[in-house]
Amino acid sequence: MESILTPLLRSPQLPVYYRQLGRLLSLEQKKRKQFYDSLTEDQKAEFINGEAIVQTPVKMEHDAASNRLNILLHTFVSAHDLGYVAHEKLLVSLTRNDYEPEVCFWNKETATTFQSKQVHFPAPDFIAEVISPATESVDRNIKFEDYAAHGVREYWIVDAEKQFVEQFILTGESYILVQKTNSGRLESRAVPGFTIPAWALFERQAHLEVLRGMVGSTR
Repeated sequence: MESILTPLLRSPQLPVYYRQLGRLLSLEQKKRKQFYDSLTEDQKAEFINGEAIVQTPVKMEHDAASNRLNILLHTFVSAHDLGYVAHEKLLVSLTRNDYEPEVCFWNKETATTFQSKQVHFPAPDFIAEVISPATESVDRNIKFEDYAAHGVREYWIVDAEKQFVEQFILTGESYILVQKTNSGRLESRAVPGFTIPAWALFERQAHLEVLRGMVGSTR
């Protein structure tokens, strides 16, 4: 951050840049309000760096991986009363941008503050995004930086086509890659005790076996 600001702080034009930035941010906030006013429950849309982004339909492999992770995480979190899991349609409102992550988790302390009519939600503890050609750049760059800046403790990038998961953990102010795997075990740092084989996100039988194990352990 300091390296970016240094030339601006040294420039005699700093007050001019400040006024220009203020006008741009003011216009962006008006566009953000328009985005909120236009949202519908059946549409997946995000507001990113001043632009409303409407998500296009996804392939079945993408939807399947997203659903499998949501089912496993939701089952585990519910069984152990750890917090709240959301899938695709809750709006995470950060300082500048608004996202609808594929799968996310808030710890119990945070989740108990949520209201039934609430529309905007704070940064989760855990987020997983299933990438597609249309979203990969945003998932790996803007969201990667934004999630880290807002304290999202763990970020998974899931590639349903190539069938692998990248697990990132927040260390300091940035993410480090813990593993990139399609066959290893994913042990969450943000969701205590949540451990699954990566293959359970991509293969139906593996998913069912893990799910049966979770359900059986709670009886």
